[in-house]
Amino acid sequence: MTTTNLQQGYIGTYTKGDSKGIYRFTLNSAEGRITDIQAVAALENPTYLSLSHDKKHLYSVVKDGPAGGLAAYSISEDGDLMPINRQLSEGSSPCHVSIDSNQQFVFSANYHKGTVESFLLNPEDGSIQPAASIMQHEGSGPDPRQEKPHVHYAGLTPDEKYLAAVDLGTDSLTTYEVATDGKLTKAHLLPMKAGSGPRHLTFHPNGILAYLMTEFSSEVIVLRYHPENGHFTEVQYISTLPEDFNENNQGSAIHISADGRFVYAGNRGHNSIAVFHVEETGELSFLEHTSTEGDWPRDFEIDPSGKYIVASNQESSNLVLFARDENTGKLTLLQSDITVPYPVCVKFLGN
Repeated sequence: MTTTNLQQGYIGTYTKGDSKGIYRFTLNSAEGRITDIQAVAALENPTYLSLSHDKKHLYSVVKDGPAGGLAAYSISEDGDLMPINRQLSEGSSPCHVSIDSNQQFVFSANYHKGTVESFLLNPEDGSIQPAASIMQHEGSGPDPRQEKPHVHYAGLTPDEKYLAAVDLGTDSLTTYEVATDGKLTKAHLLPMKAGSGPRHLTFHPNGILAYLMTEFSSEVIVLRYHPENGHFTEVQYISTLPEDFNENNQGSAIHISADGRFVYAGNRGHNSIAVFHVEETGELSFLEHTSTEGDWPRDFEIDPSGKYIVASNQESSNLVLFARDENTGKLTLLQSDITVPYPVCVKFLGN
């Protein structure tokens, strides 16, 4: 249903309260409005989603009774989701899922188990095959929540040679080489500032710079990726909070504009999106904070046109639409009364 003015997106949620599972929405970019919120898949705690590059399949984390894992859906022409299959194992469900550009692999990060898992996809129907690799992290950190590994993100590097796994529990970034059969082999481990709680990662369009959001210290870590061996090196740490803010905050999502000029980072507690300008060196300079008009902004996404950002406030159960100035990077509130119960992840079908 994607046209010049209509962009379709999906919302993953926590299925508590009135939440049914995965929701669909439409962004009318001509009017600057979000409409047509509707539940399209009933499943438990689909907190993170990933869309295949041909836009024919959606993959979700899922809880299923005492088990957890991944669920595969096909996407119809009108945006409805039709279940294909699930891959489940005993214990907690993952918190993150991602896919490669050729739709051969899907990867998951499991916060509670401290694992990274890789799966092959069936090229005929997009179904998920049994796990090809399960990598167990080890270690801990100084914060009480760092009693063990907590892998929060697992996504491919831009060249798709390596899988980058961000571990909040051990303050580290691990890269794995990905074989054609989906097997993972550890290539490098980058330790980060103790107690910072690394959470999510996004890459610059140049494929060399990367920006990592920390949950505990509320910072963006600027990284340089070395494709020859899968290593990362640290370039800069910069806070996402005002100097005088001393209340509880947990960093959340991080995204970069398609032109690589602006980085956006979410603050849960301060309830804002911090906006940064990318300098010629790749380092960041702070521009502004924009209120998310709600409580606990878990995620947000830049729409395919680059002119809008949709943010999800988990605890106030609302989506927020901002206009994004492509020249200055700054955000302007358009709409904040969009009700979705306990929203977590935002994905556009056109991205």
